[in-house]
Amino acid sequence: MFSILKKEITTYLSSLVAYITIGVFLLVLGLFLWVFADTSILAYGYAWLDSLFSTAPYLFMFLVPAITMRSLAEERREGTFELLLTRPLTDIQIVLGKYFAGVVIVLFALVPTLVYYFSVYTLGTPQGNIDTGAVIGSYIGLFLLGSSFAAIGLFASSVSKNQVISFTIAVFLCFFFYSGFDSLSSILSLQNLRLQGLGINEHYQSISRGVLDTRDLMYFIILVIFFLWLTLFVLHRQAGKKFINTVFLSILGIMFSLTAVTIVSDKLFTRFDFTKEKRFTISQVSRNVMHSLKQPVNVTVYLEGNDFPGGMKKLQTSVKDMLADLQAYSRSELKYDFVDPIKGLSNEQQNQAYEDLAAKGIEAQNLSVKTDDGVSQKVIFPYALVTYGDKSIPVKLLQSQSNMNLSPDEILNNSIQNLEYAFTSAIKKAVYGGKQRIGFTEGHNELTDLQLNDAMRSLGDGYLVGRINLASIPIDSLAKVGMLVIAKPDKAFTELEKFKVDQYIMHGGRVLWAIDQVSAELDSLRGHGGEQLAFNKQLNLDDQLFRYGVRINYDLIADMNCASIPVTTGNAGGQAQIQMLQWLYYPVFLPLSKHPIVKNLDGITSQFASTIDLLDTKNIEKTILLTSSPYNKKISTPKVLSLQALQDEPKPKDFRSVPKITGVLLEGSFTSDFKNRPLPEGLNEKVAIQPQSTPTKMIVLSDGDILRNQVGADGSPYPLGYDHYSHQTYGNKNLLLNIADYMADDSGLIALRSKEIQIRLLNRARIREEKLFWQVVNNVVPIGIVLIFAIFQHYIRKRKYAH
Repeated sequence: MFSILKKEITTYLSSLVAYITIGVFLLVLGLFLWVFADTSILAYGYAWLDSLFSTAPYLFMFLVPAITMRSLAEERREGTFELLLTRPLTDIQIVLGKYFAGVVIVLFALVPTLVYYFSVYTLGTPQGNIDTGAVIGSYIGLFLLGSSFAAIGLFASSVSKNQVISFTIAVFLCFFFYSGFDSLSSILSLQNLRLQGLGINEHYQSISRGVLDTRDLMYFIILVIFFLWLTLFVLHRQAGKKFINTVFLSILGIMFSLTAVTIVSDKLFTRFDFTKEKRFTISQVSRNVMHSLKQPVNVTVYLEGNDFPGGMKKLQTSVKDMLADLQAYSRSELKYDFVDPIKGLSNEQQNQAYEDLAAKGIEAQNLSVKTDDGVSQKVIFPYALVTYGDKSIPVKLLQSQSNMNLSPDEILNNSIQNLEYAFTSAIKKAVYGGKQRIGFTEGHNELTDLQLNDAMRSLGDGYLVGRINLASIPIDSLAKVGMLVIAKPDKAFTELEKFKVDQYIMHGGRVLWAIDQVSAELDSLRGHGGEQLAFNKQLNLDDQLFRYGVRINYDLIADMNCASIPVTTGNAGGQAQIQMLQWLYYPVFLPLSKHPIVKNLDGITSQFASTIDLLDTKNIEKTILLTSSPYNKKISTPKVLSLQALQDEPKPKDFRSVPKITGVLLEGSFTSDFKNRPLPEGLNEKVAIQPQSTPTKMIVLSDGDILRNQVGADGSPYPLGYDHYSHQTYGNKNLLLNIADYMADDSGLIALRSKEIQIRLLNRARIREEKLFWQVVNNVVPIGIVLIFAIFQHYIRKRKYAH
């Protein structure tokens, strides 16, 4: 076999056709990757070689058949195949020798593409910012693809003596096995047969990312053996031999064995993630959710289109990758589809589509796309819809840009990091909603059901949500609640109510305190001539929170990083002139903590927030979740607030201060506020005071309006975090959902938000200056390497035969 291998390689590389074929392959590949705008790595802007591994398969469909078309066809046409049979070689040795020769030549054609890796490595920001592990894994995928095409090409070469016919057959078979099954599976009557699993594309796409799945590996091995077996079968038929012999039985046995292994590996498979951050490794929490699916879950992704800029293409690809990875663990119960909801619709139909999607929680966004004629606007829907039975949950794929401290690339990267959590959380809530109870307290003038409409509705997708009256609920019934939410009370708590909350915590209960210590409302300001006295509330909770380790101060935060409010600035033609002005008492908190509750969240809007002090409390771990900006000022209360302050431009030097704490997570074993105290009056239950809590957690926010949604003039509620005046969406809803997942869900789902993916960008400034240079390098150098090898090989061969 080795002699055949050596002869084939030497013969092929001695031919001018070989170098022309490989040179054309490298030239076309270089143009696609470095010159043509739609597929250019330079235009993409990211330090990846995705374009190489998505473009190369289609060029392989022509390169590999061109390499293999002469292997057997020329031998049979010139009558030299019979001479081979007279040598002490078996048919299988001849076939394997020619096959491995084709594989080696394919590898030879790939070696010059390492110049692309060097270029991206050099252009990275910082230099070397490329995931080498992912590139190695992707090259393994390309090698397996080339090996499969080589087997197909060898079979086609055995069918005919004419090289052109062999080439044509090989190209057709390569294309059909790569894309044909995908096309067949899209036919309505064949959709349930999962024919795409028989095609190369589905298996190659996984490996081309840098993830080697044993199921994909077995597929390529079986495909190669199948076509080598067909080649042997054809050769035996042409020679008039009987194919039922030891070789046949041996190969057939191998085929059946591999098929059996494939079936088993479909249930017990292993995946090797070559990427540096293991970004395609699905966590055990997500695997458990996927394994437990009993009925189909459908995911419709509305981020579809081919004319997206590089960032949106990256997000689109990342969504496809994530859904494919989750699907791998779902036993085919997870199905997904990408659609463009407004494609081919008239303007009237598009408007109706916008309304229908908005009713499902899916909002359209305008995207600026650079074109040759300037900048055009494109409407996109960066959302997905998870559907299980009659329940549908929207998934936001792209974070909004309310956090001005982050660049668009960082926002995009944060969105990609959050995909696993976003999809797994939505699927879990759709399938298993209603297991834990979340109770919102009432009886103290807390936020109303209308003001909490979206908070309760959103939580209702995954939990049983309702109201709890602390005055009447028994302590043992309160213990069944997974999380208690105290949302902006305005009336003092009785000692009995405080005792119930305290003992609820002592027995492991979790509480979200969203407390306003100061009474101040914008509506009151507008209704009293633009002025209002902001005064301190008396909620009777200070001693209890103090014992737990926090103090909410009686003050207000004025912050230059704030939301805007509509203000009437005059009249024109009888119409009031409304202007949006920044209101310092509506701070927007930018979460900088790496804790999964707030990691990568958009800004959190608030109203009349106070500062929080942390106390030195034993056995309690404190994590700051929310803070003001460094440009803030603490206002002591009571204080007269006036809308006239909107006319004054704040001076940054007057607002320079350390960030103030406005949200904190407390975890550990709390000491009871009623330790060594008598039972409160009115307690009709026999209760033994538990002085120390089991390990539990609570969150304290210094503003209850963080949980409050705006209400329209017609009484209809807006989504939580959405400002219908500025049309800006803040991260309040995601904050609440993350808090619920962390506090009431013990599955560890929230830990998925700790996933880190490094941003890998190209140096755009250097690309602008050196674009032509790198285009020339990556189109000339690979071909130059082949040319140098050809000259060197010709020189060695000439010297060898000259003597």
